[in-house]
Amino acid sequence: MDRLKILALEPYYGGSHQAFLDGWISHSDHEFTVLGLPAYKWKWRMRHAAVTFSQRLRESPHCDTVFDAVWCSDMLNLAEFIGLAPPAIQSLPRVAYFHENQFTYPVQGEKKQRDWHFGYTNFTTCLAADRLWFNSEYHRQDFLKALRTYLARMPDYSSVEQVDSIETKSIVQYPGVEPFPSVPTRDAGPMRVCWNARWEHDKNPEDFFAALRKLKQQQIAFQLIVLGESFRNSPDVFATAEKEFHDETLHWGFAESKAEYRRLLAMADVVVSTANHEFFGIAMVEGMAAGVTPVSPDRLAYPEVIASISNQIDLPAELSSLLYGQTVDDLVEQLKLASTVLDELRPPQGSSLQDATKHFHWPSRAESMDAGLRSLTG
Repeated sequence: MDRLKILALEPYYGGSHQAFLDGWISHSDHEFTVLGLPAYKWKWRMRHAAVTFSQRLRESPHCDTVFDAVWCSDMLNLAEFIGLAPPAIQSLPRVAYFHENQFTYPVQGEKKQRDWHFGYTNFTTCLAADRLWFNSEYHRQDFLKALRTYLARMPDYSSVEQVDSIETKSIVQYPGVEPFPSVPTRDAGPMRVCWNARWEHDKNPEDFFAALRKLKQQQIAFQLIVLGESFRNSPDVFATAEKEFHDETLHWGFAESKAEYRRLLAMADVVVSTANHEFFGIAMVEGMAAGVTPVSPDRLAYPEVIASISNQIDLPAELSSLLYGQTVDDLVEQLKLASTVLDELRPPQGSSLQDATKHFHWPSRAESMDAGLRSLTG
């Protein structure tokens, strides 16, 4: 089997972008040289990374390295990079991976005005790449639709016809998660509810805590595990909820280590998402890989992700689905139903979510992406 030398370019080498690349590399058959930049000031990273990386490749120790292919994330202006890169790099096959896109990613800040120039950078990256990998079919279709709409609004020379060729060379490559060890039998007691998403507005924590408030009002017992990374501008609801649900809380805040995060996650009975934006849902997939039952809204990428496991597990009849509707009341009803069938959800009685999520484990995902690179190089 051919072992390829891959030049991996990540302008935003931190958080989920770094976890993705490190996870793939740790299970890959190929050899990677990673050029990365700190995960800081994303707009500046998208502007300067092509110049910075092209300069680095002309310097030691990279100037004499021979590569077989180029991989980059959507944060790179790939067309600009190829124009500036050394000639030996310019001729290599190229893959761009879309964790997100700048057409439909939620705009943050008070003014909430989208800078369309960064979306156009995504467009030229698509033109410059030989293959485009998206982290879900939902994301792929969402991007293509938004790109067509955007280009169609241009006064002339829109190049909207190029979107067909972009669609043709795009596929889905799910990100991976590390396998969890076998989950021990969970202690008896009230339902343990887990939040493991980032503390950001697009994850819609207001609905999560509103649902817990209604459970408490209806005297439905539960215990709470709140994980996820917080930020300087995290929603205020976390500060108020920490006080409101103090008596129910088993853990609150970012885990001190990856091992501690995995231990706490595996303690839960259900892991909940209330997201208004999600291109894949890595936090929920991590929960399922830990053997924790997902409670996800029937929107975004969740129907696609849940469908990939639903035919492999036996749900309690009371649940009927792992997806709930669009409202807080829908979530409350789903959690109430889950609380009545804990014995069926908890191992060893519960269905084996761990086995059902094996296609999301890094050994499987790395094999698929390795093969994708190998086919590209001929």
